[in-house]
Amino acid sequence: MTVLTHAFTPGPIVASGPVKLTLMAPVARFSLRLRAANIPAVSKAIGVDLATTVGARAANGTTETICLGPDEWLIIAKPDDTEKLVAACADVYASATHSLTEVSAREVTVRIEGERAAELLTIGCPRDIDTIPVGGGCRTVIDGVTVVLWRDAEQSFRMDIWRSFALHVIDLLCTGCKEFAAE
Repeated sequence: MTVLTHAFTPGPIVASGPVKLTLMAPVARFSLRLRAANIPAVSKAIGVDLATTVGARAANGTTETICLGPDEWLIIAKPDDTEKLVAACADVYASATHSLTEVSAREVTVRIEGERAAELLTIGCPRDIDTIPVGGGCRTVIDGVTVVLWRDAEQSFRMDIWRSFALHVIDLLCTGCKEFAAE
């Protein structure tokens, strides 16, 4: 098991056992708020058809979105695409008002994968993990900490955690991995 510090260097955290934890490389991350009437224009600008069902995701290439609420989306993209995304939204702002806030430094992402990944996530999470469809996601809590959970495959998840809580949540997940290994 890797010792994690506030540097949050990408790489393996737990590399063996029934669940593997990996700290992912940084991404460009944006909080988007807009009215339903402006969804088509902003979707066209960013090149992704924004999903309108809470928990639904959409992607085009390396840009991915998740609907977190009736008027709220989280957008992730390659860091190199930050300026392009901001400019595209600025170009449509006059006709499609919205709020696009870069939050790239706010969160870190942990990949959780393996035969017991879904079971590990039940530690401290009140949500029924099995109800999150593959290709879906949600905002939820882990031990009282708000996170965004992306389900990429049956036993593969990504969890976006606010930096200020990341060491706590990752430590909780590592404890769960140790418990699995001790069985």
